[in-house]
Amino acid sequence: MSGLPQELADLALATARDAAALVLEHAERGVDVAATKSSDVDVVTVADRAAEDLIRSRVLAVRPDDAVLGEEGDDVAGTSGVRWVVDPIDGTVNFLYGLPEFSVSIAAEVDGEVVAGVVLDAAKGRAYVGYVAPDLPGGGVATRDGRPLAARGPAPLAQRLIATGFSYSAEMRAVQAAATARMLPLVRDIRRHGSCALELCHVAEGALDGYLEEGVNLWDYAAGGLIARLAGARLGVLRGATGRDLVVCGPGHGYEELEALARATGFTGE
Repeated sequence: MSGLPQELADLALATARDAAALVLEHAERGVDVAATKSSDVDVVTVADRAAEDLIRSRVLAVRPDDAVLGEEGDDVAGTSGVRWVVDPIDGTVNFLYGLPEFSVSIAAEVDGEVVAGVVLDAAKGRAYVGYVAPDLPGGGVATRDGRPLAARGPAPLAQRLIATGFSYSAEMRAVQAAATARMLPLVRDIRRHGSCALELCHVAEGALDGYLEEGVNLWDYAAGGLIARLAGARLGVLRGATGRDLVVCGPGHGYEELEALARATGFTGE
């Protein structure tokens, strides 16, 4: 596998840049909702579908034997052992409203392990890139626009800035809101930006002390999670309070305290 993760990261970055440009073209023309999914507020835009189509076609043109798992399209089977995990617009509601916090997220797995990932901050043009390289310190590379990333240093819980997110389901939001209210007095403050992939990159670059959210999917966190881990963070997937996956991510030195806080305040179902 020597060299392959970097090759996959390079392809992901070039493809994500093209997809982000397409997304911004759609934004300039006006955002159109194409459909809804889990609820009336869980929207899919025309740009989501167009960007995923572009990503699939670009990747498979270079690597036709690979598999693809995308948020908006049918899964594509492959024979190479490589699978691409794609979220064409992570933060679709932000995109719909014109809020500048949405991204293109592309990860590559080899035999089930994420080895490369790119999160392209479409509104700001920032490129977060990570890939596994076992011979390097830390086991790989994590950068933003080519500059190395590092998770934030130690801080007591009361001085940690934590990000979270909320489900499209009103019932789940009620549970998440109650847990968030219990956590809020125990930390510095809580943020909610609306893009799991970017929240994880913010942990990677030291702009957050932690992130947790129930109900996210693999395509939301595959790329950002790898980038965060390679920058010195730890990511866990627990059983959330309503039974769905709960992603918890924070600097490795303080992760156990963050996970314990998530359990104590009702984010988990354990």
